[in-house]
Amino acid sequence: MRAVPLTVTALAAALLLTACGGGDDSGSGDESKGAGTTASAGGPCAAADLGQEVAANAAPSAGDSGNVTVTLTNKGAECTLDGFPTVELAADGTSAKVAEDEAAEAQKLTLAAQGTATFTITYVRAAEGGDKGLAVKTVKFGLPGASADQSFPWSYGDVSLKSEKVPDATVSAFQSAGD
Repeated sequence: MRAVPLTVTALAAALLLTACGGGDDSGSGDESKGAGTTASAGGPCAAADLGQEVAANAAPSAGDSGNVTVTLTNKGAECTLDGFPTVELAADGTSAKVAEDEAAEAQKLTLAAQGTATFTITYVRAAEGGDKGLAVKTVKFGLPGASADQSFPWSYGDVSLKSEKVPDATVSAFQSAGD
């Protein structure tokens, strides 16, 4: 009677080892085959493969600071985000580039399939319709190593300007989110 449980245990262990070994070999092969494409593991994330969700802690009135956090979900193959997103605030007929947060340190993030990352735009609200503000309608952002941009509507009030085309706003580096 002892031979049956021992045989079953040995067979289960053999199958487990085979499955582990097979997974490692096929994973290595997949990475090396497509290393130059955005769909391969380690390649830059493509805008078309990322879903976005925007959440805000909007500045309540002129002179107050607010934060807008963009969460990106990878709907494609494993990819990387390396650096800061490029962010532009677009108003009627004009746009202004948002500076990188000098206190933030960029890190290379590997984003697994269904993995998430965030970045945050911090801004100072301007008086509505004032000459020291930008009446932002849309935010456009780009990913490092990607050619296409994504955008979302802005409904968080005018953004103060430090000078004629320099918004009082910064963007953080990409941060890991979720698990």
